[in-house]
Amino acid sequence: MNLELVTVGTELLLGFTVDTNSAEIARRAGAIGVRVVRRTSVGDTDAEIGGAVLEALGRTGAVLSTGGLGPTSDDVTKTAVAAALGLPLRFADHVWDDLLERYQGLGRTPSPSNRTQAMVPEGAVVLRNRWGTAPGLWIDSPRGLVIMLPGVPREMRMLLEHEVLPRLAERAGGRVVRSRTVRTTAIPESTLADRLGDVEQAVAPATLAYLPGLEGVDLRLTVQGLESDESDRVLERACAEVARRAGEFVYALDESSLAERLVDALRTREQRLAVAESCTGGLIGGRITDVPGSSVVFDGGVIAYANAVKLRELGVPQEVLDAHGAVSEPVACAMAEAARTRFGTDYGIGVTGIAGPGGGTPEKPVGLVWFAVAGPDGTSAHRSIFPGSREEIRARAAQTGLYLLYRRLGAAPTAAVEYPV
Repeated sequence: MNLELVTVGTELLLGFTVDTNSAEIARRAGAIGVRVVRRTSVGDTDAEIGGAVLEALGRTGAVLSTGGLGPTSDDVTKTAVAAALGLPLRFADHVWDDLLERYQGLGRTPSPSNRTQAMVPEGAVVLRNRWGTAPGLWIDSPRGLVIMLPGVPREMRMLLEHEVLPRLAERAGGRVVRSRTVRTTAIPESTLADRLGDVEQAVAPATLAYLPGLEGVDLRLTVQGLESDESDRVLERACAEVARRAGEFVYALDESSLAERLVDALRTREQRLAVAESCTGGLIGGRITDVPGSSVVFDGGVIAYANAVKLRELGVPQEVLDAHGAVSEPVACAMAEAARTRFGTDYGIGVTGIAGPGGGTPEKPVGLVWFAVAGPDGTSAHRSIFPGSREEIRARAAQTGLYLLYRRLGAAPTAAVEYPV
């Protein structure tokens, strides 16, 4: 089954609101065999909304819209669609009763404008919204299927899950669109492609997409048009082959973050971690503490941005700073060892670098970062050069710091991580 999306809202076109609803709908619909073939964003006008819906129906016969179902003057999706389909609007007492009950539960009184939310196109099925005030609508018209959902992300997601997907699944015929992700880090996209070689032939009928980002390259494998069980078998084999070829740069075969995997690895070993950060300014500690339950493995850290703090709080020797500079292997090692010693943890991570945009030299360019991991079996250091803006360099450095410890826990760390500009 093919489906088109129409997202309604002038704020989407102006860039003030990011459309997250479309991605959620496409993922969830694909899992039940409904393929989203086009997305269209339109402003809050009757002509744009009605025109987009009719065009979508003419192509695929099924369209789902989000947004424009509230009580304000710019919420015109329902009236626009009803007019386009030639359906009169009727006041639905049961919808109004639901709204009154919800407002009473909130200790509020609905305004006169809320009555517009109880106006329903003739023949439409009302999708009860138990998470907000704007009900969804399902219209099986002679021109095709129209589904209207509110734009508030939580309300949209809940209505999609509980009201829309079960209905669509009955029409989808059992063939699904399934995807799995192999997550890699610390390897450039081109180098990864060289490693994978002709893997797309080996994993067919699965297709492969490279999705590079600041945290690494995600390898998205997708299967379309197969039954659910067969899709799972194909993806399992495909993921195993891609992971085998990508090797030590793989850290997850799902949507897990590297921080989640690292916390799990430390928890399994009943070991603890502390960090000493300079150029990353607490990003590594922040990534770790984003993971629920990370307190069982993470003690804390020191943001030693200034050399004086490296001296005073971490005990980095002045002579080491004078001889090698703050961005150097000896300083990174001293920071990692101090974090481990002062917090009494099994491991310590030290990171120091030049995030830019200024401060670089021919010997130590912008993007140069030194890492060290100190543990029961000694201290290892790694040098990386990252391209990009200050924000990108710092994000990549935080990811690499996590990766080096993750690899240390599971196998020998890789050699220097170089990102060619």
